[in-house]
Amino acid sequence: MPSAPHPSPPPSEVMEFFGWRAAAACSGLPPHVVFARREAEAAPALAACGRCPVVRRCLEAVAPAESWFDGVSGGRLWRNGRPVRLRRDTDGTHRTGGTGGTGGARAA
Repeated sequence: MPSAPHPSPPPSEVMEFFGWRAAAACSGLPPHVVFARREAEAAPALAACGRCPVVRRCLEAVAPAESWFDGVSGGRLWRNGRPVRLRRDTDGTHRTGGTGGTGGARAA
């Protein structure tokens, strides 16, 4: 006798799980940009973070330091779960601080 299919989660749970991703400024970017390990390749995703309404939710969900993440999350470029110091950091035009703050907003 075949097993019964698993019931689908309620739509509210599905939206809660996927909703923030759909709202992410990087949602239309190709995976090779979002999961890039180099600054030049990740530049479009890093720029998207500067205008993203869900940057904190992204950082919480991805938890890059706990998952050895490679790519862009929460306005930072990560390699092996560690934030990468960007070349642009030296001139103050890109956030280098911890996980708080504006999530990648450019300095004035």
